[in-house]
Amino acid sequence: SELGPDAVMLVYEHSGGRTLDSLPDEEITDALLHDTWRQVRALQSRRIAHRRLVGDAILVDRSGTVILTDLRVGEIAAGEVLLRMDVAQLLVTLGLRVGADRAVASALGVLGPDAVADCLPMLQPIALSRSTRATLRRLARERAEREREAVLEASRQAKLLRAEQAADLSGEPSAAGPAAAGKPDKKAVRAEQRAEKRALDEALEEAREEDMLTQIRHEVLRIRPQAPVEPVRLERVRPRTLISFIAGAIGGYFLLTQLTHIEFGPLIANAEWGWVAAAALFSAASYFAAALALLGFVPERVPFVRTVAAQVAGSFVKIVAPAAVGGVALNTRFLQRAGVRPGLAVASVGASQLFGLGCHILMLLAFGYLTGTEKTPSLSPSRTVIAGLLTVAVLVLVVTSVPFLRKFLFTRVRSLFAGVVPRMLDVLQRPQKLVTGIGGMLLLTACFVLCLYASVHAFGDGTTSISLAGVAVVFLAGNALGSAAPTPGGVGAVEATLTVGLIAVGLPSEVAAPAVLLFRLLTLWLPVLPGWLAFNHLTRKEAL
Repeated sequence: SELGPDAVMLVYEHSGGRTLDSLPDEEITDALLHDTWRQVRALQSRRIAHRRLVGDAILVDRSGTVILTDLRVGEIAAGEVLLRMDVAQLLVTLGLRVGADRAVASALGVLGPDAVADCLPMLQPIALSRSTRATLRRLARERAEREREAVLEASRQAKLLRAEQAADLSGEPSAAGPAAAGKPDKKAVRAEQRAEKRALDEALEEAREEDMLTQIRHEVLRIRPQAPVEPVRLERVRPRTLISFIAGAIGGYFLLTQLTHIEFGPLIANAEWGWVAAAALFSAASYFAAALALLGFVPERVPFVRTVAAQVAGSFVKIVAPAAVGGVALNTRFLQRAGVRPGLAVASVGASQLFGLGCHILMLLAFGYLTGTEKTPSLSPSRTVIAGLLTVAVLVLVVTSVPFLRKFLFTRVRSLFAGVVPRMLDVLQRPQKLVTGIGGMLLLTACFVLCLYASVHAFGDGTTSISLAGVAVVFLAGNALGSAAPTPGGVGAVEATLTVGLIAVGLPSEVAAPAVLLFRLLTLWLPVLPGWLAFNHLTRKEAL
């Protein structure tokens, strides 16, 4: 009822009654089934699809009248597919309560044979509600258990019969003498095995039961033998597809926010394209290095080209997840799909990450020593850094001194090394694999450092004086912060760290900012589209 130009009053009537699920079997009469189908026919005559004709949506009031409720997921002006899905759903709902014969007979009496026969292609689990699919799976498990019990009973009876026959034969004298009596007759053994197999097959055939969908299908085909039975192709929106679209939207949002305030005209006019091409080449080579770094810790045989494609797909994944999380999950999933057992896949990726962390720290210390702190005093440890390290040391002492915390930490560390350490031992037994892993990690870092170095020279105008070791220190520090940052791909934290670091090692700000932008474009943003294509390709090939 309207209450004015801006208000509406909606009144509900409490009908009372019980749902079909709560009714006992003896109260579900043919008249009640007929009334239920009349309500569905009324909806379908107005092109309304209910979309959820399950037991708790069918209400029977005190006078025995059927009321269809729970129309919140229904659709108006529904197409034929949705209307036929409603018929198929109600056939299964009623069949689970009163049997396929009564459910089909009641539908034929109201809708007619043609309308019922048209729903046969919809008799498939994907077209049914979630609760109905769960019920069908439960009934399938019960049928399989009954069939298994029947086969086991038949096998037990066959063994008892064979034992009785052997006991009877053992008491009879052998015509060929004692030597022949000790040897089993091969023909007799084969005959017994065939008989036992035949008995098991007969027991399985006798115990086999048709599922509800098959029973309904057979009941309809008795009325309409020419009715189409081939299931139509129906697909639900998969969570992976939904996540893929959400990830693409998030990646596009971050990309636009990064690029809206950049003036590309001066950047393109002042860039040296030879260095830009070199930076792009180093960025592309990093995916091959990443594949080597991963395969070096996987003793099993995994295709190299597909591994490279997985690393390219990681360029898309790290846009929507922190760098330290997305790559680990993707590589673990990839190795599992490649045939590596789940525990070993996790251990391989963990060993790669652990070894990569050690290499990262060692290279940071080595390049920091080479760079020195004469021209870059800002890179030397500050009081804040020293205070933070001391705080961490105190926390470690407190944790190791408290028994409860020490036990908790020991349990977590032991669970990690329980898989990683044995995996490392497996890799150590194959020096070629170990060299591949170490070489891949060093090559991966070198590719990124050279990419940043080339990006700096692309805007340096030939006058930039910066050492390769200084660029390596800046990259390693920025990469460490980007891995720790919770933003996807380290967006924001990496750009700020790299820009400040390049300025600290003596690079002008008008060169440092576009160099970092070019580096991030080549290593983060431009590979997003190829990464998305690789991700979908590997998904279709069931490699992810």
